[in-house]
Amino acid sequence: MIRDINTKKVMKNAFRITKNKYETSLRVRIPGGCVDPESLMIVSKVANEYGNGQIHITTRQGFEILGISMEDMDEVNKLIQPVIEKMNINQYEKNKGYPAAGTRNIAACIGNKVCPKAQYNTTEFAARIEKEIFPNDFHFKVSLTGCPNDCIKARTHDFGIIGMTLPHYEKDRCVSCGACVKKCKVLSTGALKSENYKVIRDHDKCIGCGECVLNCPTGAWTRDNKKYYRLAIMGRTGKKNPRLAEDFLVWADEDSIVKIILNTYKYVDKYIDRNAPGGKEHIGYIVDRTGFMEFKKWALEGVEFKNITKVNENVYWSGVRY
Repeated sequence: MIRDINTKKVMKNAFRITKNKYETSLRVRIPGGCVDPESLMIVSKVANEYGNGQIHITTRQGFEILGISMEDMDEVNKLIQPVIEKMNINQYEKNKGYPAAGTRNIAACIGNKVCPKAQYNTTEFAARIEKEIFPNDFHFKVSLTGCPNDCIKARTHDFGIIGMTLPHYEKDRCVSCGACVKKCKVLSTGALKSENYKVIRDHDKCIGCGECVLNCPTGAWTRDNKKYYRLAIMGRTGKKNPRLAEDFLVWADEDSIVKIILNTYKYVDKYIDRNAPGGKEHIGYIVDRTGFMEFKKWALEGVEFKNITKVNENVYWSGVRY
């Protein structure tokens, strides 16, 4: 029977310290929320052979395998190894399990693999970010959603990446039916209007939702081949000041967003309160403490934007305060 437990070592190996003595559960991260059937069978096997037969699906698109004896952690790590490899998880040593991190699993909606409203492949972008930032102990939450419907609730995260499309209009294909204008008014922001038998688009009001493209019967509206994103930052839940993320970038490109996320890790390393509980001060509170302009200076270091990108000069958050 195990008598002395190094709890930090257990948690760094993605096992949870539970309310039941000498019993743990394994957290299985699924970057981007897309998993293959073989991995699901392995998760089921671990639950049946080493757990209590129950699996909790977490809010961050992972699995928590319940009721595992701490004596069995080494065997569970070996059994779960194929899942780690299939998910292409960054790992320190093979057969030593998941490397846990303060940075949470990168969550994503289903994206344009299935959804006609989604503007990009959310799973692929999530996998790219995963390889850039994991494992890391800083408390970051990143999520990706394919369109402004925000099915993943990206605005509750530190970095919410929202897909946008730049719609192109061919007036020669337009029959002035008004379908796009009506849909934009009812379903979106009213960025379109009819004028002299053609449609005028207000770029500042357009949120890149693509409803005009989806609802045009003649194909007068098409999506730009380039991918664009809205980056909303510093949303959070929690006790003191839960709030929604606010827009930092609009019409941004993928490379710029990745660079900003990596720069933010450097910023946090500089300013984090290492005496905070668990040494994991939430990034949003660091921004509150240092001021947005200091964060912005670090975040934009070396970032080169496309001409279309809009960078908000300042960002203000509200939310509930206790």
